[in-house]
Amino acid sequence: MGACDLLTRSAAQGAGPALRAIDCVAGEMTATTFGRLFGTGGALAPVLTALLTLYVAVFAFSLLTGRSALGLSALTPRMVTLGLVLTFATSWVAYQEVMWNLAVLGPDWIASRLTGTDGSATQVFADRIDLVFAALADRTASPSASGTAPGLFSPESILWLGGILLLLGTVGVLLTARIALAVLMALGPVFVVLGLFTGTRGLTAGWLRSVVLTALTPLYVVLAGGLTLELMVPVLRGLAAGADKLDGRMAMALFVLSAVHVALMAMVLRVSGTMVAGWRVFGLAAAGREVRAVAAAHAGGALPAAAAEASRDVERSRRAALVIAAAGPPSAAGGAHEGFMAGGRRQEPVPSEHAHRAPASHFSRASGIGSRFRAQNSVGRPPNARSSREMMR
Repeated sequence: MGACDLLTRSAAQGAGPALRAIDCVAGEMTATTFGRLFGTGGALAPVLTALLTLYVAVFAFSLLTGRSALGLSALTPRMVTLGLVLTFATSWVAYQEVMWNLAVLGPDWIASRLTGTDGSATQVFADRIDLVFAALADRTASPSASGTAPGLFSPESILWLGGILLLLGTVGVLLTARIALAVLMALGPVFVVLGLFTGTRGLTAGWLRSVVLTALTPLYVVLAGGLTLELMVPVLRGLAAGADKLDGRMAMALFVLSAVHVALMAMVLRVSGTMVAGWRVFGLAAAGREVRAVAAAHAGGALPAAAAEASRDVERSRRAALVIAAAGPPSAAGGAHEGFMAGGRRQEPVPSEHAHRAPASHFSRASGIGSRFRAQNSVGRPPNARSSREMMR
């Protein structure tokens, strides 16, 4: 870490130097870790060779057993996965240009474009925080007028408490996110290799979600912190105006703004976690999520309820089929109601155990053309008309 020695020595001078030292140390640590893992003579280089051999052997076995076909639909995703793993696990240049630049430099570039600053927006924000704390230190450096130590709820104590909250909500969150991102990027090649197999792709998806979460957090800190600092400018001017006595209202205003910023940072972390949790990560962990959803539904009792609803649907469908089977197909002369009304009498539904015999028994010899004419004559004749058989009697 020879190139970062000067920065680490001056890291205690403020938020800006500390942030520059962390960025330098994180870059060197990631490069060193990558070389020790998968570089020339790395500790995990033989493991990577064994995993690649196993991956090809599993695919060959699936081809021999007929589980996979030798076509574009089967070869394209496998070849793309194999190429990405080989590229990002064996080449530090590719890993740095893609992963490191997107995760570390990408959010800073977006913040610079949104705020309209030249250079790094994160560094400018850290320098502004140093100016705020320098103003607070100068304002509270002079002793009180009474010559006694300030109390717990004195303006000086409230002012310092607000400064501590502001420090934790800005520099604390920013440095924590940068350190966590540096650790994730150092371990990134291991999780990239784990994306080869279906059983371990969930770990790769979780690593990508964590990288996105820790990369978006500094962006939100810079944007929200810049707005908070703009609101604190009148308060700082009011504190600097009272040379003899510290204004309690200005100290309370600074404390309230700092507390609001801390609450805003907590909300930002929660929103970022919700956004990342809904990301499917290019379908890497889709199967695992479905399995977990089924397991959760089974544990919560949702599956028995779904089975009961399905059984009720089957029962309703069976009853509807029985009614249709009892009615039979409508005849050409009688219409759709003739299955239920034949000879002026209502036919009873066929029992459930003989439902499959209903269509065959409906078309008997008694249901010929003569019976149809007889049914129409008996239904359509006038009430006072008598048949010839009745007159013979």
